[in-house]
Amino acid sequence: MVDLFKKQSANLKNDTLSGLTVALALVPEAIAFSFIAGVDPLVGLWAAVFMGFITAAFGGRPGMISGATGAIAVVAGKAVEYGDNLGEGLGLQYLFAVIMLAGVIQILFGALKLGRFIRLVPHPVMIGFVNGLAIVILMAQFPSFRDPSTGEWLQGSALAIFVGLIVLTMLIIQFFPKVTKSVPSILISIISVGLLAFFLFKDTPTVSNVLAQAKGNPDGILKGTFPYPHWPSSVDWLGDWKFLLKTAFIVAMVGIIESLMTLQLIDEITETRGQGNRECAAQGSANFLSGLFGGMGGCAMIGQSLINIKSGGRGRASGIVAALALTIFIVIGGPVIQQIPIAALVGVMFMVVIGTFEWSSLRTFGRVPLSDIIVILSVTLVTIIMHDLATAVFVGIIVSALVFAWESSRHVHIRVESETEDERIYSLDGLLYFGSVREFSDHFQARSDCQSIVIDFARARVCDLSGIEAINALTERYRKAGKKLRLRHLSKDCLRMLNRADALIDIEVADDDPEYLVARISPRS
Repeated sequence: MVDLFKKQSANLKNDTLSGLTVALALVPEAIAFSFIAGVDPLVGLWAAVFMGFITAAFGGRPGMISGATGAIAVVAGKAVEYGDNLGEGLGLQYLFAVIMLAGVIQILFGALKLGRFIRLVPHPVMIGFVNGLAIVILMAQFPSFRDPSTGEWLQGSALAIFVGLIVLTMLIIQFFPKVTKSVPSILISIISVGLLAFFLFKDTPTVSNVLAQAKGNPDGILKGTFPYPHWPSSVDWLGDWKFLLKTAFIVAMVGIIESLMTLQLIDEITETRGQGNRECAAQGSANFLSGLFGGMGGCAMIGQSLINIKSGGRGRASGIVAALALTIFIVIGGPVIQQIPIAALVGVMFMVVIGTFEWSSLRTFGRVPLSDIIVILSVTLVTIIMHDLATAVFVGIIVSALVFAWESSRHVHIRVESETEDERIYSLDGLLYFGSVREFSDHFQARSDCQSIVIDFARARVCDLSGIEAINALTERYRKAGKKLRLRHLSKDCLRMLNRADALIDIEVADDDPEYLVARISPRS
């Protein structure tokens, strides 16, 4: 497939040109997500400015782009609807309150260094996430094949021109790097197709036609002034704290999961490493200021991040330039941006889809365990059906955990290490936890066993309360049968766990146990 991503170091020229490219691609998406949330397009555009600038300047992943996203827009729309039901004009106030509160939660998440838990996401979940997201991005482009003014599907010559411009955009992105790599091919494609449409195909849909769908903007003009900070004082913080906190928590978690998953993806593409906890704090700060200055909030945008990486953006300057350029577009550059044909932007996103989809995953069928394929498919399908990346990741983690628990429970092995007339020593291999305690207990028959039993834990580990209780129950069975059961070669961690549960259990540990230390790797935040 097309080699969209290559490892390279950051430089100011590439970051600047890439940032301009990203800024152009941010406009229609921010507008579209504003429609989803039920707010004015400027609310989404200013969110992209604040999210993009703050996370680029202070976040944990240089080169990653943040802005208004569909997942956040869906939840934000609930806040707008809730506020509108309470009174006219309160919808935006409740939206800003939720976004600001979500920002505080994300800052706390980063301060508590909880971002490291993203490393618990298994690789099959990551593949399913990427594939599902690629398909969602693809599906999101189909509404662009409608006439913005009538809502009808494009037909005849209008459709042919639209498709032709898309194909031309994709061809320029693919083959222009063979001419020169000094300028991002995506930027060249947007400018070239934009000029072609302006002079020869004036009737093809443009950004102006999309803007014309917004309430109060029939002329499709992109024009705004820099917002002032405004505290949502009309919100009943005490009376509606349950709704505000619940909605803000959902926004915060969706934003963190999408941002950290995108960070992990960019890490793999660029063969570098970002800082998850720092990104959480930056996302929270950006959301708080976005709500304070009249934006709808957001999180990392995988589509725009991949456009940035493809265009050569690697440093913080790329995101900063994108945010500043978008600000200029909103304030003074609207007349130029309005003329960009939607077909050019659709062509760019089609190339992003090609570069995002994990094509190698199609070759995994029959070559990797069936459980991994099930995880990949489940995450992909949940992402496609629900358009909720956070839920898809949760589903994938849960399925992976269940598969791991099931597989681990089948790998508990017990064998007789040595025996005499009065004593038998068993060797236990594996993890003793809730999934394996049944198989562990079924191996021992107290009535027919020797008078003295020793279970060697040198190659085993007690993991949870279920494992402790299984040992305790087994000890009680042998005691009732008039026999003795002891444990030996327990690791230091296992001994500590048993000592903590001393008031709940009655287990005998051999006195001659040596000390075993469990190797630990200190994770980098």
